[in-house]
Amino acid sequence: MENNVFVYPTASLFGKALARIANSSGLLRLRRFFLSLVPFLVLESDVRDVVYLTWLVEVDAVAHLVPPGVKLWQREGKTPFTILTYTHGHFGPAAARGLRAIFPSPLQSNWRLYVDELPDGRPAQGVVLFVKNIMGSALYAISSRLFSDALPTHLAADFRHQRNGQSYQTSITSGSGSAPSLRYAAQVAQQKALTPEFETVFPSWSAAVEFLSLQDSAIAHVDDIARIAYATIELPIALESVLPLELVSDSLECGFVRAISKEQAPFCFAVPSTKFKVVSERLL
Repeated sequence: MENNVFVYPTASLFGKALARIANSSGLLRLRRFFLSLVPFLVLESDVRDVVYLTWLVEVDAVAHLVPPGVKLWQREGKTPFTILTYTHGHFGPAAARGLRAIFPSPLQSNWRLYVDELPDGRPAQGVVLFVKNIMGSALYAISSRLFSDALPTHLAADFRHQRNGQSYQTSITSGSGSAPSLRYAAQVAQQKALTPEFETVFPSWSAAVEFLSLQDSAIAHVDDIARIAYATIELPIALESVLPLELVSDSLECGFVRAISKEQAPFCFAVPSTKFKVVSERLL
């Protein structure tokens, strides 16, 4: 397992203080105790401009990212790895209802693998494993660290994600922090077609999109107690609304992907908008 320790993206006293808070095992223990006494606070967001980039990677290349006992979904030794980036729409408590409009709309990127079996041997259909989570807001990144075990978030030094007509662009800069860097440009494609690599795994474009986008749970390894956090989520996606994408030639820059994947074009698509909820969270 890789260590998910939080490192602030600039070497400042303020950043070091925030990192110390975010990584404090004592604060995490206190939070787990107090939140175990009250109902889970359901979170909601109206997300938009959701972009999926997915590579088929060798299972052995990502084995160091997988908690003990977790088995990845795979076909002939290969498994999907997805970078999912989007803009939140007033991310806050669902109970706030109309008042949720006062909450900010940060950028977020989830880097994930797909789970086939949990440590207890239970099948894990619709479950993803969060490998990295990056946000562009220090408030949300630190809050997710303090109030959730299922979303070990890192803070980017600079995070940009935007749609301009038929084009999408994302830029995540790590600075000196623990967030990985990413840069790409994509555009809506003329056809709904699988990449050559994905043709060997999925029978159709629709089947691939359905598998990669429809999840109801997410897990993450909790470093300080060596356990797994399990979050139930709602992410309803109308498959007919999904747009096929293709990368602009030579626009992808990502050291993390380069380390686990052979040179290949990712399978890409976009979801214009959807509702997102975090319904519950517990430790396995």
